[in-house]
Amino acid sequence: MKQVIQHFRTGVLSVESVPAPTISDGEILVANRVSLISPGTERATVQVAKKSLIGKALDRPQEVRKVVAALQKDGLLATFHRVLDRLDTPGALGYSSAGVVLAVGKHVQGLSVGDRVACAGQNYASHAEIISVPTHLCVKLPDGIAFEDAAFVTLGAIALQGVRQAKPSLGERIAVIGLGLLGQLTVQLLKACGCVVLASDPDVSRRNLAHELGADVIPSPQDLIEASRAFSRGVGMDAVIITASTASNEPVETAGEISRQKGRVIVVGAVGMTLPREPYYKKELDFRLSMSYGPGRYDKQYEERGHDYPIGYVRWTEQRNMEAVLDLLGQGKVNTSKLVTDRYPIERAEEAYDRLKAGAASPMAVLLFYAGETADGSSRMVCRAIRKAGAVSLGIIGAGQHVRDMLLPQLTAIRNVSIAAICTGSGITAKLIAEKYEAGYCTTDFRAILGDETVNSVLIGTRHDSHADITLEALHAGKHVFVEKPLCITESELERIAEHWERAAAEGLQLWVGFNRRFSSHATKIIEFFNGRRNPLVMIYRVNAGTIAPTHWIQDPSIGGGRIIGEACHFIDFMQAVCGARPISIHAVRIASHTSGISEDQTILSMTFKDGSIGTLVYTAGGDAAIPKERFEAFGDGKAVILDDFTTTEFWEGGTKKRHKTAVRDKGFQEEMRQFTEAVVGAGRSGPTFEEIYAVTRTCLLALSAQKTGAVYDV
Repeated sequence: MKQVIQHFRTGVLSVESVPAPTISDGEILVANRVSLISPGTERATVQVAKKSLIGKALDRPQEVRKVVAALQKDGLLATFHRVLDRLDTPGALGYSSAGVVLAVGKHVQGLSVGDRVACAGQNYASHAEIISVPTHLCVKLPDGIAFEDAAFVTLGAIALQGVRQAKPSLGERIAVIGLGLLGQLTVQLLKACGCVVLASDPDVSRRNLAHELGADVIPSPQDLIEASRAFSRGVGMDAVIITASTASNEPVETAGEISRQKGRVIVVGAVGMTLPREPYYKKELDFRLSMSYGPGRYDKQYEERGHDYPIGYVRWTEQRNMEAVLDLLGQGKVNTSKLVTDRYPIERAEEAYDRLKAGAASPMAVLLFYAGETADGSSRMVCRAIRKAGAVSLGIIGAGQHVRDMLLPQLTAIRNVSIAAICTGSGITAKLIAEKYEAGYCTTDFRAILGDETVNSVLIGTRHDSHADITLEALHAGKHVFVEKPLCITESELERIAEHWERAAAEGLQLWVGFNRRFSSHATKIIEFFNGRRNPLVMIYRVNAGTIAPTHWIQDPSIGGGRIIGEACHFIDFMQAVCGARPISIHAVRIASHTSGISEDQTILSMTFKDGSIGTLVYTAGGDAAIPKERFEAFGDGKAVILDDFTTTEFWEGGTKKRHKTAVRDKGFQEEMRQFTEAVVGAGRSGPTFEEIYAVTRTCLLALSAQKTGAVYDV
C-alpha cells in the first residue's frame, strides 16, 4: 500500500509502498478514502525534520543528555550507531481521516465490514491507503455525511473540546484569537451554541473567512483591545479561546486584557504561556488548557485497550466528541467546504506538503484522496535479494529499539546468519529495517514468517504478553526460537510451554531466552574463578533500575507483566549461572507504598539455590541515575568478586586483587548471539537448559505473590 513517510534524518518526505497493517482484537482495519493534512501541526513536524543535526539537538536537550550518558557507558561507536538508527527511523504523518471498514477485531462491537467511518489519532489515522485504528478512535458516519467532511473529525473534536472547556452559555460574547483551521471550526461551534463571536487574526483573508462562517466582528490584532470593549459593551469578554500557534506570550497577554472580571481564558493552540500576573490576578480569571480531542486522550487504557469511561461520569470522551462533530456536520451547523483550499491524490502528497511552505499563501486545509478498492492490502512485501545465504535463516518478529540496538548488529556480523524477513507492527518500520539489513522481505504478520519453510529460526522481540503464544506457534511450526525475556508473563503460559517443550526438544529444536548477562566475559571469568569450590556461595545483586512511568506498557500486568517479571529475571539467571544451580525457593518484601502508585519495583528478593547457595536481589527504582545501574558481589571458599556495571570485575583471593576490565559495558549480547546461531546448526553447546529457563521464570512469577504475602515459596 502507499503511505506518506517523513524521514527525520534527511528531512525528505515521500510517498512509498509499505506492507499493509494487521489488526489486534480491539482494532479496525480501514481503507482510507480521504485524509486531512493539518497545516499547523504537520508543518511544524516537517520543519523539525528539515533542521540540521545541531538544530534537532537544540530542540531536544533531554535527548542530548541521554546521548552523553550513553557515550560514557557504551562508548563512541555503539552510541553513534544508535543515534543514527533513531534519526533514520521514519515516521507516519496525519491523524484525521475517513474511509470504509475492511475488517474488525473480535472484541470490536458496533462496527462491521463495509461501514463508513471517521478515524483519529497520530500513528493511527495516518496518510495511508490502509490503516489500523483502535475502537475508541473510530466512529461510524451518519447517513449523508461525505468522506470529505468526515475527514475533519479530529480537528473538529479538538475545537469542540476547547469550546467545552470554555463552558459557553446562550448569548455570551466570546473571542477567538487565531483563525487557522482550529479557529475557523471554533467560530462555527460557538455560533452553534448561540454565542456572539469576535474573531481576530493578523491575516485579513482569514478574518474575512471567519466572517463568512458566522463571526460577528473581525478586528485585526492592533484593533482587538478597543474592538472588544465596544463589542462587550465595556465589560470585557465572557471567555477567550486561543487557537493561535506562536511562541510569543502576546495571545495570553491580550486575552487577559480583554477578559471581563472572572472571565475564562482557554488555550487550545501552542502558544507562550508566561502569564502576566496583574490582569489575571485582579480579574480573578479562570485559565484553562484544552487537552486535544477530550477525555481519554493519551490514556492507553482508553485508547489502546478499549476501556471506556462511564457516560454518567464522563459525558464527553474523545470518541463522543467525534460523534458530536459528525452530528453537527449533518445538521449543517459546521461547514468544512469553505475551509478546503487544495485536493490531491495520495500519489501527489509531496506536492501537497510543498504548499505548506508557501508562507502567507499557505493553505487552510488540504485533503488527500485514495483509490480505495485498488489499494494493495498485502501485509507482506518483497524488499530485495538476501544479502547472503547462511545456515541460519532467521526471521525477526518484533524489532523494537532493544532488538535494533543490541541484537541485530551482532547477528549481521555472524557469517552463517542471513536475515530472511523482518516483521513489525508498522509497515514503515518493517520496510526500513528490512532494507537496512538486506532482508528478503518485510511483513506486519508474524505468521507469514512462521509459514515460510525457508526460515529455520526466529527471534521474538515483541511486547511481553505475546511472547508465549508466538513461541508456541514457532515451535509448532518447527522453528528454532530465541525469545527476548521474559519467556511469558503468567504461570498458565509457562505450563503450556513446558507441556509442549518435550516434543519440541525431541525434534531437535532450540529454545533460548534473552538472558544475555551470563554470556558476558565478566560472567565467564567469575564462573571460572569459583570453579571447583567446595562450599555454597553468598551472592548480592544490586540494581539501580531507575523509574519507569506507571503508564508505560511494561508496568501493565497484562501486557508487560511488571518489572520483576520483565527484568529481574536477568539478575536471577546471572546468579544461577554463577553458582551453577537453579533457584529452589523465593521470599520477597517490597516497600509499603510509593507516590507513583507502584511499589513492586522497590523490592528485595531472597533466593536459595539447589546447591545451597543463597542470593539476594536488591531492585530499586528510586535511586539516583548517576549511580551505575548494576553491582554484583559473591563470596565463598575464601574468595570474593565484585562486578561493577559490567565494565570492571575485581577478583579477591589470599589478600590479593586481580582485575578484569572492558572498555565498554560487556553485557554478553555478542557472545549470546554467536552461541545461539552455533547451537542452531549444531556447532556449539546449547544455552540455558529449559529447566533453568523454567526455574528463573517461575521464580519471578512467584516473587509477585511473595511480595504480597511475605511467605516463602518453593520453586
